[in-house]
Amino acid sequence: MLGGTERENSVKTGGEMGQKGSSDKKEAKKKRDEGPAPEDSNKCRSCCFPLLVALLQLMLGVAVTAVAFLMLAISPSLLTRETPHWAGIILCLVSILGFILYCITYVPDERTSLQFIVKLLYFVLCLIGLVISVLVMAFAGYHYSQTSSFNCDQVEEDCVCRLDRDDPIARTFTYKGVSDCEVITGTLTLYFLLQIVLNLAQAIVCAVGAFIMWKDRYQVFFAGLQIGSPSTQHWQKV
Repeated sequence: MLGGTERENSVKTGGEMGQKGSSDKKEAKKKRDEGPAPEDSNKCRSCCFPLLVALLQLMLGVAVTAVAFLMLAISPSLLTRETPHWAGIILCLVSILGFILYCITYVPDERTSLQFIVKLLYFVLCLIGLVISVLVMAFAGYHYSQTSSFNCDQVEEDCVCRLDRDDPIARTFTYKGVSDCEVITGTLTLYFLLQIVLNLAQAIVCAVGAFIMWKDRYQVFFAGLQIGSPSTQHWQKV
């Protein structure tokens, strides 16, 4: 009788341990599927995307746009490539998308299509902003070296500039509505230099933003299916 009672107790104990282990596995799987708690989600969201990058993009975009409109106020004869307000506006749009990405609740493994689309779009726009900034720097550098070598003469209400005063067939640049040629050789040259500096900083910030997105998700480019093991929580590519 005593031996039978001990066997029954051992069987009951083993059954309880088995049920407990099974319930622990189910609970762990449920937590893994549900993702982090709300406070953990907010913390991950804060560190997932640095707010400083979006703020810098917004400030640099506004600065580039403001300087471009100041340049355009000097003379309406300036070309679009000489007043790159479009580059600043594009970067402002990229920063707004960065703020949207910051406000999206962080979900592990990008289980929401909205988070994936915004991240991918922000990555692509950062690359476009980087290319645009490099182009603006090239144009600004060329016009800076050009305007710093100008020889200008006042003709009524216009300013006529040449690279070589003694060359009769030298190209002539006419800036309409400029009452003082010193504005072209001094102020406009300073604006071009400022555009070079601002767009250099803008290119660096865009490169940092693209690198953050690449490292966060695209450091290993995925192709194929993924097989997950609930017990080991390891993922394999096939």
